[in-house]
Amino acid sequence: MRPIALALALAASLNARVGAVADQPGLTALARARQAYNEGQYDTAIGAARRALELSEQAAAARLVLARALLERYRTTSEPQDLVEARDLLRKVELSRVPPAERYELMIGFGQWLYLTGRYGAAAELFDIALGSADAASAQTRDRLLDWWASALDRQVQETGGDASELYGRVLDRMEDESRRNPSCASAGYWIAAAARGLGQLDRAWQAAMAAWVRTDFTAGRAAALRADLDRLVLTAIIPDRARETAGGRGDQRQVADTMVTEWERFKTDWEPSPPAPSSQP
Repeated sequence: MRPIALALALAASLNARVGAVADQPGLTALARARQAYNEGQYDTAIGAARRALELSEQAAAARLVLARALLERYRTTSEPQDLVEARDLLRKVELSRVPPAERYELMIGFGQWLYLTGRYGAAAELFDIALGSADAASAQTRDRLLDWWASALDRQVQETGGDASELYGRVLDRMEDESRRNPSCASAGYWIAAAARGLGQLDRAWQAAMAAWVRTDFTAGRAAALRADLDRLVLTAIIPDRARETAGGRGDQRQVADTMVTEWERFKTDWEPSPPAPSSQP
C-alpha cells in the first residue's frame, strides 16, 4: 500500500553510547559511524565504519553498522555492490560478539536485505523476531520496525499473492495490541486503517483513518509524514473501494466518491486548530 519512507534508526542504546564512547581511545571511528548512520549520513557512516573494522575488538559492531549503512544507501542509489557487500558483512557478524541487548539489530539487517531483494515473507519473519527481542529499544525504533514488518507483509500480498485474509489479519491484530499499549505509535494508527481496508472492512478502515489522523498529534516529528500517508491511503484506496461498494451496480460511483472526498476534507478542516482570537488591546 505504500513504500517505507523513513530509514530505520539504530537502537536508542547505540545512540546513548555515542557520547560516552566518543572520547575513549580506539572507539572514535565506531562512535562516529553510529552517529552518522543515525543522522542519515550514510557515506560518512560507511567511511567511519570501515576504519573501525581495523580494530579487532570492534569488528563485529563495525560490520553491523557498515552493513546497515550500505543497505540504506542502496535504497537511494540502487547500487548492486552495496547490497552484495552488506550481505557478506552480515554473514560475518559473530552473534556471540554482539551484546544481547543489540542482537535484534542483526535480525533487522537480515530482514532489510531480504526485503530489498524481494523476499518479503522471509523479511517479515525476521522483523517479527526482532520485534520480540527489542524490548529495550526506543519507542521510535520499535515504531519504525513495526512499519517494516507490516510493509513486508503488505508487499507479500501485493507482489507474491499471499493470503490477504491471513496476512492482513496478523497486521490488524498486532497493531491493535500495539495501539493499546502505546497510543502514540504512528505505525499502528496507519496500519489498522490499511489492514482493515485489505480485509474488506471498509467502514472500519474509514473510521480508523480518521482516528489515526487525530492521533498524529501524539507522534511528534512524524506527524506530517503520517498524515501524508493517511491522506494517500484514504484518497487512493479506501474511498474508491467504499464508493464501489456503496454504489453497487449503479452508475453513480464517481458521485459517491466525490461526496466521500468532500467529507474527508471537511473532517480534516474541522480538526485544524482555531485561529487565535484577535487581541482586544487598542
